[in-house]
Amino acid sequence: MSKPLLVVDAPSLLYRSFHALPKSITDDDGQPVNALLGTANQILRVVADHDPRAVVLCFGLDAATYRVELLPAYHADRPPVPDELGPQFLDSPAFFGAFGWTSEATDTHEADDLLGSYTLVEEKAGGTVRLLTGDRDMFQCASKQTKVLYVKPGGPEVMGPAEVKKRYGVTPAQVPDFIALRGDPSDGIPGAKGIGEKTAAELLRKHGTLERAIADGGPKITEHLLDYKEMATLAHLKVKRPKDSPLDREGAAKAAEARGMNRLAERLRSGG
Repeated sequence: MSKPLLVVDAPSLLYRSFHALPKSITDDDGQPVNALLGTANQILRVVADHDPRAVVLCFGLDAATYRVELLPAYHADRPPVPDELGPQFLDSPAFFGAFGWTSEATDTHEADDLLGSYTLVEEKAGGTVRLLTGDRDMFQCASKQTKVLYVKPGGPEVMGPAEVKKRYGVTPAQVPDFIALRGDPSDGIPGAKGIGEKTAAELLRKHGTLERAIADGGPKITEHLLDYKEMATLAHLKVKRPKDSPLDREGAAKAAEARGMNRLAERLRSGG
């Protein structure tokens, strides 16, 4: 069996690592590197478990312009990037590049859109994908070829189509419809008034799609929900299929040492 492509939701992991690890983890100049260290550790764990042929870290806008135009409240409540995290975002391509990993960014869309686009191009080439993220919106990418590795404290949870169906009662293809009906407070998407997860899943089991549910009528299910579905649906961007690129343990160890991560450097050199 061919090795999978590992596609990483870099902003999600960096934010989670920044808040999970103390800012007292610094380089020799006293600059925090907690987000970089935590993210590296999470990716290395997945690399050890899934042996990917290459790793791509995806970056993008906090909110794509067209999504904000559809709903001004989209991502409006998200706080600005903390001062100690901003430099770590900027250092990410150089740091993770030393591991033999690729960083890709879009200045028109969000990281999620890049994640989905790399997933599609890999699937079309006949490959398989492991998609590492802390964003449940990405469950829409789960397929026979793609498994979403949903970040959790004890290690990522593997989410395929069956797991998505078990959790939400909908298929991966129905996830944008589900979000439009249920809403997503973390993104500022209100959903349909009075409709929660259970009712949203029941409606989609009955009708199949949001469009059909709207056509069937109902005071709470109106055409304005189609905007929410569009926002929740990943945009397809033009990307190239990454080449194979194995983990460069020595390059990674040197990059870790340069940032005061001596224990990580030791683990990399020892094969741990």
